[in-house]
This record gives sequence, structure tokens and C-alpha cells, in this order.
Amino acid sequence: MDKYDIKKLEQYDIEFVWHPFTQMKEYESKKPIIIERAEGVYLIDTEGRRYIDGVSSLWVNIHGHRVPEIDDAIKEQVQKVGHSTLLGITNPPAVELAKELIDICPSGLKKVFYSGDGASAVEVALKMAFQYWQHKGKPNKTKFVCLENGYHGDTIGAVSVGGIDLFHAAFKPLLFKTYKAPSYYCYRCPLGKTYPSCNIACSEEVGKILEKHHEEIAAVILEPYVQAAGGMIVSPPGYLRRVREYCDKYNVLLILDEVATGFGRTGKMFACQHEDVTPDILVLGKGMTGGYLPLSATITTQDIYDAFLGDYEEFKTFFHGHSYAGNPICCAAALGNLKAFKRYKTLEKLKEKIEFLEQELQEFRGLKHVGDVRNKGFMVGIELVEDKESKKPYPPGMKMGWRVAEFAMQEGVLIRPLGNVVVLMPPLGIPIEDLSKLVKVTYRAIKRATEGEV
Repeated sequence: MDKYDIKKLEQYDIEFVWHPFTQMKEYESKKPIIIERAEGVYLIDTEGRRYIDGVSSLWVNIHGHRVPEIDDAIKEQVQKVGHSTLLGITNPPAVELAKELIDICPSGLKKVFYSGDGASAVEVALKMAFQYWQHKGKPNKTKFVCLENGYHGDTIGAVSVGGIDLFHAAFKPLLFKTYKAPSYYCYRCPLGKTYPSCNIACSEEVGKILEKHHEEIAAVILEPYVQAAGGMIVSPPGYLRRVREYCDKYNVLLILDEVATGFGRTGKMFACQHEDVTPDILVLGKGMTGGYLPLSATITTQDIYDAFLGDYEEFKTFFHGHSYAGNPICCAAALGNLKAFKRYKTLEKLKEKIEFLEQELQEFRGLKHVGDVRNKGFMVGIELVEDKESKKPYPPGMKMGWRVAEFAMQEGVLIRPLGNVVVLMPPLGIPIEDLSKLVKVTYRAIKRATEGEV
């Protein structure tokens, strides 16, 4: 089949492809958008239409598409070796990347364990935390504390520590039990309090759980500063530091899932750096290769690593691994991504863009059906409500977030909502003029969807 035979591509897509997080009954009733190529922050479909990549191709793209540093790194590595296992041997890109990651990670993290995606890296973190306490002579520490509205991926372990019923309720019989603390959701505070007079009471709930159950808790796992899939929920300043202090007080590990928040999304390389917090285990993914190839990492302290050292017959080995762990091409792409960060001064230039974005977002607060506008850096959530005073949400059947996305698409912007929350998470490399267009189109789309006006 000629790759430019659009009709056949459309036919075969409907006939053979099952898309993730997609109601296929609805999908099959529409003409599919087939992205064929990209330029900068624009995606281009098979009919030549251009769209701003408003959610970074599901939160993975960093500098834009077709980045020379990443392109060249991949091409160079392909000429050497496509894949070689990391089980018992190694390869140059995996070694070099591990050193680069430790150099940019919070102080105290020392060891890099590779996987292929965020959920897999979370599974690694959970198993490491569990086995760590077995080796330390505390076999009762087997439970985990997680947050409501949290999301850590779609594998069984990751779902067990998740907190989004829409995604996870169907699989409840398969999951292990956890202790759940309330979300840091200030707009809809689960404790009925108001920030800042609340004194960050949601963090105290984590402390209460640890005080009562720390003898059986292995770790606390959460997304630092932003619960991304939960609706771009932004934590109040100081929350993360408090949780770190509770973990230290009660001798419990802290796992920070920075799959979504890492690599500059919040304005710093990692979100935990806003409060100078070092976790015991850091989970990375998504933007690690700049949006090119699947690669993730679970990064630990020397103390955790050392607990797994022993003679062969002691069986202290961490018996976990993936076929493509540390794939040389993926690691080369990640090295190219970090090279691009340095060459383009991505984080330095981001400050001005964040200030511009936050100023532009102020206008959304005046819309009749926008209840909350929140962001941390380039992670933006605009929560739509049927009634602003009562905060009454739109019923799911109205698909209000998707209506906004449809109108935005008509103006050349691709975004993907989370229920009633319109999400913006553009590539960090987006030029100001395109960032301005993204925001203005989104504003018009919300006004049109909720008020019937352009």
C-alpha cells in the first residue's frame, strides 16, 4: 500500500487499530486525523493541515519536533547497534545517560534503573521499596500511601496506587490495598478548608496515616506539585516539604513520580526542586527522550541500592527487568534531549514564557463557565463548571471538555481535555507567538462551547 493512499489509511485505521483511552464507537463515526509529519511545534496531517501541538503529543514532547540534536543522536546510534541487553552487560549511551541524569537530579540520588515507560518505572519503584524493607529486616512494611486523584500509570501495581475511579474502578478486584490520603485539590478541597488558612491540612492527613500505620508502610508515592491526569491539580507551596518531613519522622520511603512533571514542565528540571526535596526514589519518563522514543528510569539513593548487595546465594538481587531496558537508541535520544536543553538554554528561556502564559491565563477567569485556572509552569488546567458560584460541574454527557477541543481543532490547535478540565501543556520550546495563538484559540473555543459565542 502506498503510504500516501489516505483513503486506505483511514479504512485500515478504523478496521484494525484499537486506540488507547478512546471510545471506539465514537471514533469510528468520524474521519480520523492522521498525523504524517511535524515541524517545530506543529503537527501536520495527511491533508496538509497544521495544528499546534497543544499537549506535547500527550506530555512527551519538549523542544518541538524534528530537533537536530535528537535526530542526529538517533541516526549516529543506529549506525552502531540497535539493541543490546543491559542484563549483565552494558552499552555506552546507557552509561553516559545515567551519569547525566545523576548530575541533574536532586542531590543524594545515585543509581539509575531503566525501563520503557512511566508505569513500568513505577512498578520498579514499588517493588524496590517493598524488597528494600525485606532486606532491612522489617518484613511488615509492605503497604503504600497514595493520594486521591493520583495517577501513576495503567499496570496493576501502578493502578493500585492510583486514585482516579473513572480509570481504575473496573479493575478494583485485581488491585492490592493501599492507604489513601486526600488530594491537594484547593479548588475542591476534600477537607472543606480554604488555603492558606488551612495550614496545608491535606499534608497533615498524610502525617496522621503514617503516625498510625508506619510500622506497616513501605513508602508514600505521589506526583510532586501537579496531579496531572487528575486534572492538572496544583499543590500549595510547602505541601511536598511537609510530606518529606513526615516520611523522615516515621522512617518511610518517599517515591516521587515525575513522569509528567519532570524535564522542565513546572519551570525547573524536576518539580521537587521547587522545595529542595530529594525523594528516596524518583520516577522519570515521558519527556526523557524529548518526545521521540519510549524510555523511563527509576532513580534511587545509594542506601536503597546497597540493601540489594550480597552474595549470589543470598538472592538479594532485584529480580526485575525489561527486554529493552537501557536500549542504546532510546538512551542516545535522551542524551540528545539533554544536549538540546543546554544548547537552547531551555530552562532559562522558559521563565519569560511562563510569565507571559500566566498573564494571558488571567483573562480566562472572567469567563462565565470557568471555575478555576491553575498552572505550575507549563502545566495548565482550566476547569469548566456549569455554575460558577456553586462549582457545579457539567454532567459527563455534555462532553464539554471535548467540545472545546473540537472547536480548537477547527482553528488549528490540538488539545486533549481531562473531563471538564481543559489541559494545555505545550512543548517548552514553543515560540511566544505560537504560545499566544494557543491561548487565544483556547479562550475562543471555551467561550464558544460554554456560551455559544466566538
